[in-house]
Amino acid sequence: MTELQHRIILHAYVTEKSMDEMERQNKLEFVVDRRANRAQIRRAVEEIYQCKVAKVTTKTVLSGKIATVRFAKEYSAEDIGGRAGVF
Repeated sequence: MTELQHRIILHAYVTEKSMDEMERQNKLEFVVDRRANRAQIRRAVEEIYQCKVAKVTTKTVLSGKIATVRFAKEYSAEDIGGRAGVF
């Protein structure tokens, strides 16, 4: 795990909506570095949490950049969320 990967993923982004998406759609949200692109975010999440990412979408808000990560079916967003400090 490189230092760069930890600078891309800043922390988990927890809201009521993100908790619902975690349960229903196998997704987690992270606050990420504003300069990171989707490919870099995918690599960082896969490397840090030892999982397979199905899709990454991003949105930029006033407070920074939020990445929504959907995990492959064989991985549980709830398990990964536990490791990411969501709970």
